[in-house]
Amino acid sequence: MSHRNDPAVIERLLTTPGRWAIVGLSENRERIAYGVAGHVQRLGMEIVPVHPRAETVHGARGYTRLADVPGPIDVVEIFVNSSLAGGVVDEAIAAGAKAVWLQLGVVDEAAAARAAAAGLDVVMDTCPVIEAPLIHA
Repeated sequence: MSHRNDPAVIERLLTTPGRWAIVGLSENRERIAYGVAGHVQRLGMEIVPVHPRAETVHGARGYTRLADVPGPIDVVEIFVNSSLAGGVVDEAIAAGAKAVWLQLGVVDEAAAARAAAAGLDVVMDTCPVIEAPLIHA
């Protein structure tokens, strides 16, 4: 069975202030993650960049891995290739995240099922920039 996004979950994640660890976020302004992270910040979320270079992005300190991020994580937004997403989802579960958001084009049905079975909210194959205006329409 394929994952279906729940509009109520999307609305709650985008309207409840939280801490979003954004995996794949770097200072590269050409990458979609950079613009989306700025948008998520403007929605009132705290962002935490997670990237091998651990760069500071949009004024937020970066970390090399999810396991290195101190404190609670509400949402792990995943900007990696679908073939790598499952490992990130497993790290999100291990880190105690409350939700995973697999970015537009990132699909891993097995990982989504593991996250849901572990009690996490799951959003897959869509983008906060696309979804946020629909909430306020």
